[in-house]
Amino acid sequence: MKVLVIEDDQGLAENLKVKLNQARLVVDLAEDAEEGWYQLSEFEYDCLVLDVNLPDGSGFDLCRKLRESGKEVPVLMMTARDGIDDRIKGLELGADDYVLKPVDSGELIARIRALIRRAGKKSLPKLKVADLELVPGTQRVRVADKLVELSAKEFGVLEFLMYHSDEVVTRSMLMEHVWGSDFETFSNVIEVYIKNLRKKIDTKGRRKLLHTIRGSGYSVSDKR
Repeated sequence: MKVLVIEDDQGLAENLKVKLNQARLVVDLAEDAEEGWYQLSEFEYDCLVLDVNLPDGSGFDLCRKLRESGKEVPVLMMTARDGIDDRIKGLELGADDYVLKPVDSGELIARIRALIRRAGKKSLPKLKVADLELVPGTQRVRVADKLVELSAKEFGVLEFLMYHSDEVVTRSMLMEHVWGSDFETFSNVIEVYIKNLRKKIDTKGRRKLLHTIRGSGYSVSDKR
């Protein structure tokens, strides 16, 4: 599942990213409303975590703009304000949930997953590259309509790569997302999982979708 966090406190944002990555959530960060709106316009997200106080405007205004544009991504507003009026305002503008800072990461993850589950009842998101199809949160992967069995870690690696299809994903990005912040303690674990995925996905006679970008990382793409 892919989450956008719009938060101008870089320390808090990076800490949240680590915690959410450890919970197997793909996370993008934006520091202000302008950057956040660009991300929302260019990419699809399963949930938005939105700070109320932003350096170039209000999270309330961004939430209103988001709903007026017709985007239905679940919105969880996050703020140090504890006034009931602010919470009511956020919910009336289209936010789906509201948490107060300092936020317990466990509670935040649970609330994000609950919002995604509720939204998923309307439409279950799928990731697709050529004839490779993955349904986030289900551990279901199909190649040419045939079900492929993956371990939890294999699924996590492939899911992250497919969320960033056609992009180059570095080893560090994969390690941080799938294994957490202690990725420096691992050696060739990524290569082992990539090799296993290739055996299951890029079978003989098929066009290769999982690519090693020498000196940079890996990419899932049907354009290389």
